[in-house]
Amino acid sequence: MQFILLLSAAVTFGQGKTGPDWTTDGNGYYDVQDGSIVLVTLPKMERKVVLSGAILKQAGVSGGIGRSFSFSADGTKALIFTNSKRVWRYNTRGDYYVVDLKTNSVQQVGKDKPASSLMFAKFSPDGNKVAYVSKHNIYVEDLAAKTSKALTTDGTETLINGTFDWAYEEEFNCRDGFSWSPDGASIAYWQLDASKIKKFLMINNTDSIYPFTVPLEYPVVGEDPSACKVGVVNVNTAATVWLKIPGDQKQNYIPRMEWIPASNEVILQQLNREQNISKLFVANAQTGTANNIYTDSDKAWIEEGAGWTWLNGNKEFIWASEKDGWHHYYRVSRDGKKQTLITKGDYDAIETTLIDEKANKIYFMASPTNATQRYLYQTSLDGKGKLDRVTPSILPGTHTYSISPNGIYARHTYTSVTIPRITEWMNLSTGNPLTMDGSLSNQLAKVKPVKNPTEFFKVKTEDGIELDGWMKKPENFDPTKKYPVLFYVYGEPGSATVRDTYGVERNGNYNGDLAQDGYIYISVENRGTPVPKGREWRKSIYKNIGILNIRDQAMAAKKILEWSFVDKDRVAVYGWSGGGSSTLNLMFQYPDIYKTGIAVAAVGNQLTYDNIYQERYMGSPLKSTEAYVKGSPVSHVKGLKGDLLYIHGTGDDNVHYQNAEMLINELIKNGKVFQLMSYPNRTHGISEGEGTSKHLSLIFTKFLREHCPPGGK
Repeated sequence: MQFILLLSAAVTFGQGKTGPDWTTDGNGYYDVQDGSIVLVTLPKMERKVVLSGAILKQAGVSGGIGRSFSFSADGTKALIFTNSKRVWRYNTRGDYYVVDLKTNSVQQVGKDKPASSLMFAKFSPDGNKVAYVSKHNIYVEDLAAKTSKALTTDGTETLINGTFDWAYEEEFNCRDGFSWSPDGASIAYWQLDASKIKKFLMINNTDSIYPFTVPLEYPVVGEDPSACKVGVVNVNTAATVWLKIPGDQKQNYIPRMEWIPASNEVILQQLNREQNISKLFVANAQTGTANNIYTDSDKAWIEEGAGWTWLNGNKEFIWASEKDGWHHYYRVSRDGKKQTLITKGDYDAIETTLIDEKANKIYFMASPTNATQRYLYQTSLDGKGKLDRVTPSILPGTHTYSISPNGIYARHTYTSVTIPRITEWMNLSTGNPLTMDGSLSNQLAKVKPVKNPTEFFKVKTEDGIELDGWMKKPENFDPTKKYPVLFYVYGEPGSATVRDTYGVERNGNYNGDLAQDGYIYISVENRGTPVPKGREWRKSIYKNIGILNIRDQAMAAKKILEWSFVDKDRVAVYGWSGGGSSTLNLMFQYPDIYKTGIAVAAVGNQLTYDNIYQERYMGSPLKSTEAYVKGSPVSHVKGLKGDLLYIHGTGDDNVHYQNAEMLINELIKNGKVFQLMSYPNRTHGISEGEGTSKHLSLIFTKFLREHCPPGGK
């Protein structure tokens, strides 16, 4: 359950790439079309095939060209990732091939390794070598000599080199765990020791006559995380120098790390176990000596960074902080002694889209007046400029921009609750589209009006808290009638639900059309969710998950039930994951409001969830578990009065089925009648297996219709 909205978009390894594959000069981008890599040159959108998929087929390569590819720095070679396999959430292991673009020769990397076992392969700076991870060890392959060498040999199932364990991947979004030095002589990499992490045993009852367990290294609340350290390995000697970062390796996290450009130094972020102290260290790669150059702290928690953008000949970098109450960007000197606030004001800078040092500009997303929307802004990099909105004011809604490295071009995407996602390629400096046919105005003219648009509203609770919400009314709505309402909730720091985007009101779990069938569908954004309303809004939920967010939701619902067209006797709520937990708490703590609930894959007991997520938002359980117990649905089961459907996959490696059984035990003990649907061996998304998604929607719909009948009365 990840915090996903307020992260800087600076490039870093440990993160996946997003947006177009821009050329280095920013005058074009690469795309995959008809199985080939095509170079699209701007502004004329001229297309040239750089690598034909037929070349791979002729070489006997199965799988073809997917979305993941890269080029050597001189542009003469391409590295293709194919035949990918899933690792937890994403397909991050597979086969890699190098294609010489001059001769069209094809060479498989790691040919002696098991099929689809290579991870995060990347060219050396000179393009003559490729490094990769296989079976938790790092290898380097000389392309000309066609020889490979292990740079680490101690990797096992639990000693992890160059990639990460489950918790780091899930909660810090860390996957790619190594990087070439600027001179290509060495590689910096993470090593995690998960050997002391207790194994959570999931059970598979269906894939053989005799059941078997599926072990997973999963550090729950209160348990030490994997020991983590960073090393620099010499490519020629395979000798590693470990960076001398102070502090216990099990009581501190290292979520971000990269090379400082044109240097032999590594910069990294260290978070303490409670994640409320962030330190930046600069380390010498040859000696391992590290200096703490920057420290930030918070009474609640600090989000991990997303990387560094370097300025002024690599003497300064951009870093984000909420220390003035808002998520802002600072210009920090390499030694940390000088810090200049760049984005000033009572607003959150949501994410950067481009740092244009030559033009003294920083482009970033923000929405100072409407937290449901997103717009592009700019200001000067020296901190002396005013806040300028780039996005035209005539386009209210949610915008995204991917800007070319030279700051000239951008891919601009626009959507709102009434506008499907449309995209234009534009000249950023003039604001003009590259082609009139592809302009937003031309595409907007073709958009058909929405007959029954989703409405946004604000509701002020009796606690004086104003919350944003959206509402989809029934088709042929009659204000003289009373309709049932279904609340959709998430409610935790991992995600937001009230966004001005097309289709925000869609419910894929309902087998039909809620509006057509006569339901009012509503979602409200409580405090603690990751929206741009300032630090106090987001961090008020600290040590209060399951209490503050639940009260905000219930008090908003209480006001909504005063609306003349809402039927107080037909009120339902549902959510998934953190939203499933919220659903349970709402049903248990406010049974007079919520009569019907459908909870999916919920954390029933916060003490069972992973340490990185739960300790970040609920404080250290080593000091006290009171907040955990108080906020857990299992502590409030006695309050259930309405009709509850609980759904969970038994193969859930994120929120384990253990939560379901703990909840079931409490429901049974307290004599609470409920319905249960377990999906054998399905994971957190409950999508595997033929007919699964359809079945879930059928049982969801049947239960809702039976216990919260549709239609106006």
